[in-house]
Amino acid sequence: MDLTTAPGTEPAAAASTARLRLAVIIGSNREGRFGPVVGKWLLARLRERDDFEAELIDLAETALPTSLSYDPAPPVKAVLDTVTPKLARADAFLVLTPEYNHSFPASIKNLIDWHYVQWQAKPVGFVSYGGMSGGLRAVEHLRQVFAELHAVTVRDTVSFHHARGLFEPDGEPREPTEPEAAVKRLLDQLGWWGRTLRDAKESRPYAA
Repeated sequence: MDLTTAPGTEPAAAASTARLRLAVIIGSNREGRFGPVVGKWLLARLRERDDFEAELIDLAETALPTSLSYDPAPPVKAVLDTVTPKLARADAFLVLTPEYNHSFPASIKNLIDWHYVQWQAKPVGFVSYGGMSGGLRAVEHLRQVFAELHAVTVRDTVSFHHARGLFEPDGEPREPTEPEAAVKRLLDQLGWWGRTLRDAKESRPYAA
């Protein structure tokens, strides 16, 4: 034992180096969506790192109704039983969103509204895509929503403007240098916030 280390600090040190559990949310459930192309690229970048353990939540495969209930019917509860534990055990979130009519898809808002404590005191990063704006207006709206849920949004984002023209048929960006640098910066920041908030909650519960 290192006698310079105060008793009882070993578990905290171990927690700070453990891989972050990251829930990656593909937000679009639209027919003909482009999200899986960007999502495939994003998950490949995550597999290159050793500080994240990614778990995918694809909202095209998550059939939550828009009518919220405190006592959901068995079919709805079955869907919640697949997605809620993923959100609960995540240390951080990465939301992949398109932009529809200057904002984010209803599928993302629906997932958010079915949950509450699962978002608290955790960081959220964004990867967006769209036309001229690259989905950035959707991201700015999401920041306001997540602030209400006591989540911390990471400043830097990855955005693909006129996204369909930026990717090769194999799903890789035609010009990878800029998005590679942007996603590294985003993940580095998300990792810092994720570890910091996780360690803080180990010391004291979050006061919502």
